[in-house]
Amino acid sequence: MKHKKLILITIALTLLAGLIYVNFSGPEKKVETEIAHIYSVEDPQFRRSMGLMLGPAIVDGNSATELINGDQIFPSMLQAIRAAKKTVLFETYIYWSGQIGDEFADALGERARAGVKVHVLLDWLGSVKIDGKLVDKMKAAGVQVERYHPLRWYNLSRLNNRTHRKLLIVDGVVGFTGGVGIAQEWTGNAQDPDHWRDSQFRVEGPVVAQMQSVMLDNWSKTTGQVLHGVEYFPAPKPVGTQSAQMFASSPSAGAESMQMMYLLSITAATRSIDLSSAYFVPDEVTLKALVSAVKRGVKVRIITPGRHMDAETVRRASRGLWGDLLEAGVAMYEYQPTMYHCKVMIVDGLMTSVGSTNFDVRSFRLNDEANLNVYDAGFAARQTRVFEADLTQSRRITLESWQHRPMVDKAREHALAMFGALL
Repeated sequence: MKHKKLILITIALTLLAGLIYVNFSGPEKKVETEIAHIYSVEDPQFRRSMGLMLGPAIVDGNSATELINGDQIFPSMLQAIRAAKKTVLFETYIYWSGQIGDEFADALGERARAGVKVHVLLDWLGSVKIDGKLVDKMKAAGVQVERYHPLRWYNLSRLNNRTHRKLLIVDGVVGFTGGVGIAQEWTGNAQDPDHWRDSQFRVEGPVVAQMQSVMLDNWSKTTGQVLHGVEYFPAPKPVGTQSAQMFASSPSAGAESMQMMYLLSITAATRSIDLSSAYFVPDEVTLKALVSAVKRGVKVRIITPGRHMDAETVRRASRGLWGDLLEAGVAMYEYQPTMYHCKVMIVDGLMTSVGSTNFDVRSFRLNDEANLNVYDAGFAARQTRVFEADLTQSRRITLESWQHRPMVDKAREHALAMFGALL
């Protein structure tokens, strides 16, 4: 009897180990070597690489506007939904029950009842805190609600592949992306630890069609439906002067492309890199790229969450990796007032990447992610001002203070850093 139990336990552990391996390993080789610095962000070759080698074409005639914290973000998103005439597509990782969740459900439902085609794709894991009655309410109004990768016995190998994207597209002409989830934590103005600091971006112009395409790719994978036509893809019209592209990645289609985009941008930098990162657990190649940037004279500043964080193990794993960065001269900061959920990178005051991607292995290899890349000095200057406003509420972590932190913290952070890919 004991022998049979031992066999069963061995089989169970083997299956579990296999499942963990499948979920945390990608189908493609990961980037393992540092990319050489051969051109700058100002060089036309940089844009050619970003638009031809890695991602969709860079298109002109766009206008992207930053929205700071929930007090600006949610009214703008809800206003766009309520003004929809033909289509609303909404893909998000987090959608939880609460007042703001109710407001979105009501707005989406009202438009569906008015004849607008409304499609909502919720990540199964990220939306576990949504009340089923709220989903039923939307469906009853005519909203088509689907879950991305729901737990099933036949898709356990995809369990760790989540859609972490935050995309809202209205009538194919107005889009929103950034780091915001639909939950009470994102409401308000980052005024206390219960209200988080985050940014979202309202976009108009030809790049919105790329945003729509990214959303519809996951929609078709989930439902088998192909949504197309003028209601979803109206003729693009220029509305601004910004050049932009909607960059996307997933384990099934270019899992490494997002990391490659970041690495190429870092490698092309000649003056400055400002990085806002909610979850900063870079791999060895990315760490080397940042250190190399500093060595060639680039000023690198990074803001991460401080003690107010929803994942303390990630914060500790991150701090365990800061040694080489601090020694090289990277300026590391921790945001103090509340949870810092921003995901923004500004390179040389010319190129800005915003969206859902965190600076960790999960975003680079496991999640479906989407970032808006804007190539415009004016937009970059505005985001730099936002970044520097956040710096005023952040505490700089010096090499000396990092080296003299308590031994128990050192041991814990070093241990967690070794398992960064699993966090």
